[in-house]
Amino acid sequence: MKHMLSTSDNNLAAVIKTTQGAYRVMVGRGIIESIGLEMAAADLHGRAFIVADQALFPAGVRRCQEALEAGGYPANVLTIPSGEPAKSLDTARQIYEWLGGQRAERSDVIVALGGGVTGDLVGFVAATWLRGVAFVQAPTSLAAMVDASIGGKVAVNLPIGKNLVGAFHQPKLVMAEVDYLQSLSRRELASGWAEAIKHGLIADASLLDTFETHAGEMMSLSGEAAVKAIRRSVAIKAEVVSADEFETGDTRVLLNYGHTVGHALEAVTGYGKLLHGEAVSVGMMAAARISQRMGMISGELVDRQRAILERYGLPVRASGVSVDAVLEATRSDKKTRGGAIRWVLLDGVGKATTRRDVPENTVFEAVGELLR
Repeated sequence: MKHMLSTSDNNLAAVIKTTQGAYRVMVGRGIIESIGLEMAAADLHGRAFIVADQALFPAGVRRCQEALEAGGYPANVLTIPSGEPAKSLDTARQIYEWLGGQRAERSDVIVALGGGVTGDLVGFVAATWLRGVAFVQAPTSLAAMVDASIGGKVAVNLPIGKNLVGAFHQPKLVMAEVDYLQSLSRRELASGWAEAIKHGLIADASLLDTFETHAGEMMSLSGEAAVKAIRRSVAIKAEVVSADEFETGDTRVLLNYGHTVGHALEAVTGYGKLLHGEAVSVGMMAAARISQRMGMISGELVDRQRAILERYGLPVRASGVSVDAVLEATRSDKKTRGGAIRWVLLDGVGKATTRRDVPENTVFEAVGELLR
């Protein structure tokens, strides 16, 4: 990858290496102003088409647009609705029509400015517009910064399930501007920390310790502790993606810890009652309970996980949801092979593995306890 000296090299969190090329993930405060420089360093040309979450309009959108234009990229803007319901083929069609009206070419760049919904949706559009154009992720939610913006998994939802129509289309650059997180509600911020805490649980015991001992700083985004934790979380995701780009092995699937039950909860509750990180939080509790029942971890680790999640204001149960409906929804999960769910479970602190031999009654009991 062609790269010039950047003013924000000290904000480099990771370099992702993929079959579609390598790209940089930048994390820091005030880095969005160098997006044009970073795009030039990534050898991107043409016009920029920003598709932004309407919640960022006007100030957040203007900041990105002005930075692009200052860097020599004429920038057009389209805002889309906030929230999971927007991640649909209908919204994708509206973006296609806008790009067509603007005569967007294959040499142009699409910039996704928003949270995970925006990144997934806009990435899907970029993967399919003119059979694939370059795109840049500018994540503005914590969940998107540490998870959704990295790795090239792009998709839209269908009524029968989440992310069922999608592709692997890697971004050319990820610019995670920490200043954007100041606009998030406490609940949205906590939802994002759920994904980062997950990285500690599955891959880095010391990162989990950090979340335990610096919870106040994390939730207030004060000082450098939060920025460093975000960078470390990004680096973990980068290592996994670089090792297993297309989730064909047993590495990348580990990132789905908590997601089998989490996605099922989102589907059953209509993609609105629970934020993604909240659903994953409950899903992680289900996975931890299953792990304990399978004799893989102690009850002490289950309790420790619960305490950390609760400290960040995350739910650890979802009372009143049908157990049968959730279990039925897990069977539509993309990790299912030959009818058997590949469960991501804990094998210790900072250590995850997959199992296909989890008895249905074990799942029923573990999930049932969290939904009563």
